Amino acid sequence: MARDYYDALGVDRSASAEELQSAFRTLARRYHPDINSDPAAEERFKEVNEAYHVLADPDSRARYDRFGPDFRQVREDAGTRRGGAGGGPSTGRARRTSSATSSSINVEDLFGRGDFDDLFGAWRATGPIRGADQEAEFELSVPEAFTGGKRRIELGGPTGQRTYEVTVPPGVTEGQRIRLSGQGGQGAEGGPAGDLYLRVRIRPDEHFRVQGRDIYVDAPVAPWEAALGATVPIQTPGGEVKMKIPAGSSSGRRLRLSGEGMPNRRGRPGDLYAELRIVVPHRLRKRERELFEQLARESHFDARSAGR
Repeated sequence: MARDYYDALGVDRSASAEELQSAFRTLARRYHPDINSDPAAEERFKEVNEAYHVLADPDSRARYDRFGPDFRQVREDAGTRRGGAGGGPSTGRARRTSSATSSSINVEDLFGRGDFDDLFGAWRATGPIRGADQEAEFELSVPEAFTGGKRRIELGGPTGQRTYEVTVPPGVTEGQRIRLSGQGGQGAEGGPAGDLYLRVRIRPDEHFRVQGRDIYVDAPVAPWEAALGATVPIQTPGGEVKMKIPAGSSSGRRLRLSGEGMPNRRGRPGDLYAELRIVVPHRLRKRERELFEQLARESHFDARSAGR
């Protein structure tokens, strides 16, 4: 196994035998294939089982601490303590360790009858076990995230495609999770299913840029609107709003519309920032050209020095 055994169990290298056993029992209950139907759980269980049975034996633990992953290639009496419990290396532990890599998992083969009863006795006494929670990604457009509402999605899994109806709250943000109660892993011994968590991903949009709950949008304006001031329509994910352009505005100026960003059920909504972009006609009609030429003759404005 490439992974460090202590890391696999989530314990320090100085962990006591009791700490090793406690960590193993917690992880075994979580990942045992008879309890957890997640396909990845079986491999994780094998990893945990092998790590525990190496570290639980004082001799094999001492060799592992000294030689690392190559400890199996070293003689059992090389740099280890002899005469541990039972007077030497435990062949029973070695058998259980090798069975952890088998493609066929049997609870009693892995733990022994007594160990299995001891490990899962408390579980059986307390009743059914809840299924594992699961997580998947859920992609939304900016308008969908803004308005919320019901969405139907399909997700693949071990049993094939499944369709879910999801209620999206207005104003969900990147990374936020939506919980579908009871749609996760199946429980054991009649226990309830776990929950399915859908982690939101906001799809890139050609019009809107989202940062947290704030939304950024380009606002095209005509030269005379920027120079004289005007009230212009601005497109937001929730529809059209009106924004006042101050006279003398230049391209790149950013105007804020308070509270027009992503909604927030638990607090203040985000803001919408409109960045002005002055747009000129592609082709000028005769009169338009005459007016621009007249402006050019009469104006003393120097655009190159204006920003200095």
